[in-house]
Amino acid sequence: MKKLTEIFTRLQDKTPEEVEALVKQLSKLEHEADLSKNDIRNHLPKSLFLPIDRAQFLDILSIQDSISDKAEDIGHLLMLYPTKELGDLCDHLHQLFEKNMEAFWDTRSVIKELHELVESSFGGIEAEKVKTIIEKTSRTEYEADKLKHALMKEFFKTAENVKTPVFYLYTRLVEEINQISHISEKLANRIRMILELK
Repeated sequence: MKKLTEIFTRLQDKTPEEVEALVKQLSKLEHEADLSKNDIRNHLPKSLFLPIDRAQFLDILSIQDSISDKAEDIGHLLMLYPTKELGDLCDHLHQLFEKNMEAFWDTRSVIKELHELVESSFGGIEAEKVKTIIEKTSRTEYEADKLKHALMKEFFKTAENVKTPVFYLYTRLVEEINQISHISEKLANRIRMILELK
């Protein structure tokens, strides 16, 4: 996600060549993530004791992978048409991206706490700390949805004056970017389910 953040920084000023180069780097990172995911799956013990259910672990791994897939999807969309043609809409996209990234970073914090959760048998102060982060992720996802609807409402006020490629690209990007917070919340809720079952 750091590479996608780099792409969105001063997006309007980037040339198509700069965007393409960054997206290629993003795709390489996504491929490496796929290899790591497959390696983990292939070497995950089937009979030995795991601190969480094997199916739950694989589900968490799959959702994490879908976030990197989504990042690559967004990158490829940005290569369809010169981003400078989006004009001020780039600022709106960056605003939505930042809000969605808040949910992502919160969920990343939850994943980083998994080791401590295992050490505490999914209870105590550590579990309460994680539950607080999960609640924050849910609020951020709700805020991201509200922001998305507000941006789309504003956009459609003048949409008839927008070029067709710009219309398509902007509306697709808004939907795809907002999926980051949805997937992040889904991942956080999987951890919540584990806490509630312990």
